Amino acid sequence: MIRFIVIVLYLVLYLILSLPVLFVEWIIGKFNPRLKAKSSMALVSWGFRCITLLAGTKVIVKGRENIPTDTAVLYVGNHRSFFDIVLTCTLFPGVTGYVAKVEMKKAPILSLWMKNIHCLFLDRGDIRKGLKTILAGVEEVKNGYSLCIFPEGTRNKVNDTFLPFKEGSLKIAEKGRVPIVPLTLVNTAQAFEDHLPKVKKATVVIDFGAPVYPEQLDQIPRRDLGNYVFKMIQDRYFAIKEEYFT
Repeated sequence: MIRFIVIVLYLVLYLILSLPVLFVEWIIGKFNPRLKAKSSMALVSWGFRCITLLAGTKVIVKGRENIPTDTAVLYVGNHRSFFDIVLTCTLFPGVTGYVAKVEMKKAPILSLWMKNIHCLFLDRGDIRKGLKTILAGVEEVKNGYSLCIFPEGTRNKVNDTFLPFKEGSLKIAEKGRVPIVPLTLVNTAQAFEDHLPKVKKATVVIDFGAPVYPEQLDQIPRRDLGNYVFKMIQDRYFAIKEEYFT
């Protein structure tokens, strides 16, 4: 419980003390939007590294060499924990926003940092607004900003299981003509969700799979792209589970 309290206090202080920095970032953005995005990403990643340290989480990273460095990408991952964002954000090589639920737009201060790193807010209850968000995502990747999305649509609450991937979210890669990097997260719920409200030390594996180029796929897997990527992540998940946690 002490770790949880310390992390909450740290997060509150970070957000409050970052207000003057947000003003500086706003000024930078007036002259150089890309520099603003890059510096904001560095500051958010630093904050998340501190949370990872406070939580006592050991992160094993695999497959970093699979991340293309000459293009924006769409990271597609399974989702089990609040820590999924905390842990992955520090690993991306460039500015990478998340496709988050629209409710996060109301989070004071935090939502400003999210906008700075090009996060998008998806209204899952409104098809028309959801489509606009997907189209905005297409423009983001075309402009060179990567995105990370969890196509299950919400955090899965049962270990070693997966919710179906929503096909529409992967249209960002197909329409934006960027690769998909499968992102397999294993054991992240052990840090928090498996024993709420306590935060406990945990070992987590994060695996970046080989990139998938939608335009290079045959017609059948391309038509069923969500399920195609889902099976890649599912297979990798259980292989990692057997290697590290049995």
